[in-house]
Amino acid sequence: MLRKFLTFACMVILTSSTGCKRAVEDGKTDADKPKAGFSQLFNGKDLTGFKPTGGAKWVVKDGTIVGTQGQNNAPGDLLTEKVYKDFLLTVTYRVVWPCNSGIWFRYQSPDKAYQADILEYKKPVCYSGTLYCPGKMFLAMNTDKTLVDREGWNKMAVRAKANHIQIWINDHKVADVHDDTSDSGYIGFQIHAGNQLSPNKIIVREVLLKPL
Repeated sequence: MLRKFLTFACMVILTSSTGCKRAVEDGKTDADKPKAGFSQLFNGKDLTGFKPTGGAKWVVKDGTIVGTQGQNNAPGDLLTEKVYKDFLLTVTYRVVWPCNSGIWFRYQSPDKAYQADILEYKKPVCYSGTLYCPGKMFLAMNTDKTLVDREGWNKMAVRAKANHIQIWINDHKVADVHDDTSDSGYIGFQIHAGNQLSPNKIIVREVLLKPL
């Protein structure tokens, strides 16, 4: 009986070791795999799948997307090449303050889109996670600055299903509205103009999307 147990134990250890070795050789771990049902929009290597517009600078550095103002504090956007309709989107990011940036979604044009803002606004007072819509200003506002990590990484989640839009900042819901401005469009990031915002830097580590 003891010999059978030892033989079984050795087989378990060997199988586990082989699996670990394969994972290491493949350069993949469980942490590298997208969550169930999600796909990675950013491959961590280059801007494949995205297109820049405007004068802002967008580069990939150390496995992250880095956006800054261009020459003479020029603004700009980085948008997906594909259009998305109903989805759950999560973005892991951090910024260098002062900053006025945001996550575009259902973006059809500068006048027809939504944005999960990344900012510190004064009039009215609101913070990152605020829902902006061109022509309508703020559809929902995050007024709790303690929800935002000013120095570290933050996770913004956007759920868009039909005309129902919800936003979470670091797992706290800050927007829950119904609006019919746009039902589909590009996803992306913004760098706002203004020398008072220089360098206005956003650093994006992960962009995951799940169709609904």
